[in-house]
Amino acid sequence: MPRAGLNRERVVDEAIAVADAVGFDRLSLAAVAERTGVRLPSLYKHIESLDGLRRDVAVRALEELADAVAPAVDGGTGADGLRAMAAAYRDYARTHPGRYAATVRAPLPGDERHAAAAEAILRVVYAVLAGYRLDADDTTDTDDAVDAARTLRAALHGFVVLEASGGFGLPRDVDRSFDRLVAALDTALTDWPSSGPERTPPPQRHG
Repeated sequence: MPRAGLNRERVVDEAIAVADAVGFDRLSLAAVAERTGVRLPSLYKHIESLDGLRRDVAVRALEELADAVAPAVDGGTGADGLRAMAAAYRDYARTHPGRYAATVRAPLPGDERHAAAAEAILRVVYAVLAGYRLDADDTTDTDDAVDAARTLRAALHGFVVLEASGGFGLPRDVDRSFDRLVAALDTALTDWPSSGPERTPPPQRHG
């Protein structure tokens, strides 16, 4: 029987459940229709396309991730804030692997809700980085802050993706490795290299 009260939010609810169960890359309208108990054409009363649904999942996931990391930091900056944020980030990725994968999707130009969700997480990152004297705050995008934020994201994202895919096969405690990764990030951020002169490309060789 079709579920009563089906609307866009309910469709997204079912889509994130599918994403967590089978993976964001395998999210399909057919699977969502089966979960909601409706025929596939009926979904188009509430969504315009699979890509539109993927966007909605990405926005929901980013909003959830922001809600997860912001309280963990709770005003802490520097090493304490970094550890709290990293732990909350990893916990979300492990608990919701499918929807976490959706957070990588970048907002399209003009998509204000998607951009706002991504910005909410960036504000938390900048709050943590402010403790490392990188001139990072809620409204500042200095070169050092942007570079540090990208480094932090790349490190945490790489770890949680490898962990989720079973990429850590060596007989060592993964939690210990994660703690050491965060400690290494703290060391790197504490001694963050100053912005040097712009690199010039090597001369082109001809002939």
